[in-house]
Amino acid sequence: MDKSEPQVKEEKPNAFIRIVKQVGNALLVPLLAVITAMIVGGLVIAGAKGDPFAAYAGLFEGAFGTLRALSETTVWATPYIFAGLAVALAFKGGLFNIGAEGQLALGAVASAWVGYRLPELLGTTIPGAIHLPLTVGAGMLAGAIWGAIPGWLKAKTGAHEVINTIMMNYIALNLVSYLLNGPMKDPDPLNVIARTPLISEGAQIPVIFSKYRFHWGFILALVVAFLVWWLLWKTTLGFEIRTAGSNPDAGKYAGINVSRTIVLTMTLSGMLAGLAGAIEVTALNYRHELGFSQGYGFDAIAIALLGKSHPFGAVVGAILFGAMRNGATRMQFLTQIPVDVISVIQALILLFVAADAIVRFIYRIRAPREQVVLTRGWGK
Repeated sequence: MDKSEPQVKEEKPNAFIRIVKQVGNALLVPLLAVITAMIVGGLVIAGAKGDPFAAYAGLFEGAFGTLRALSETTVWATPYIFAGLAVALAFKGGLFNIGAEGQLALGAVASAWVGYRLPELLGTTIPGAIHLPLTVGAGMLAGAIWGAIPGWLKAKTGAHEVINTIMMNYIALNLVSYLLNGPMKDPDPLNVIARTPLISEGAQIPVIFSKYRFHWGFILALVVAFLVWWLLWKTTLGFEIRTAGSNPDAGKYAGINVSRTIVLTMTLSGMLAGLAGAIEVTALNYRHELGFSQGYGFDAIAIALLGKSHPFGAVVGAILFGAMRNGATRMQFLTQIPVDVISVIQALILLFVAADAIVRFIYRIRAPREQVVLTRGWGK
């Protein structure tokens, strides 16, 4: 080689560009799935003699049209982010956590109990710097335990986590109903609702702006999404989770303790779902009411699928679902179209994301070489 010739160094893209490309590739098909679902949803609205353009304009106005609307969208999106991350993390480990609904409910009731009961037991006011972490930690712990049980059963007996988490949802939701109607019910004689007393001020996360309900829990959700991404792609544990999820036999050959990884993955997944409930109690409602979280855990499955099991994708999916839920009322007010059409659109989104071959066929997109393993058969 002629030494006089200048050597051109090949520049590698920096970490930010790699992240942008990774997220872009992960969100391409889901984005097209959303667009396709909106088109089909528009046809449904038109078939019901409605104006789809006015409906979507009202939906957007209700979700993002004002600062108050934007604030409410973040309020809706916050539990969706945590729950979506919980399901997405399990997906990365090859596990299908359908138990996020029960884990979230138990996390909420545990946080509420520590929030109002602990000062009574100690007979004194607890400083916020101590009480708030204990309250949030109680919710995370409750969710983690409830997630670890089906994980342990999967690892030790081969019992399918889908069946176990569904059954544990029933146990958790009925247990919460009993507690809120009995031992933990607000003793106020004017109260006729199944709910706990208000948690103490030291256990409350303050709002950011006094005029709106936008609170620090949304910021925490974004931070946690980054931490989950860092865990999955920048740590040895994350590599073990992804390896055990994609090919457990190869993981065993490489020296990974797959059983331990399964239990740990479900524990972390349950912890994130429990955190969703804890934040709803400490940052928004300041108590736990029966039915406040109905549907969050199940919608999280669609959010994780929409985000292709990527933490940042789950954030985008959660904001989309939060925007649709928040804007539905404004859409109905302006166009008289029932809010139920939002559920139809969400179902269409899930359909096109789950059956992504349809979207790839319509838009002529080549299928990726790697496919996300969502769950495995009994004993696999």
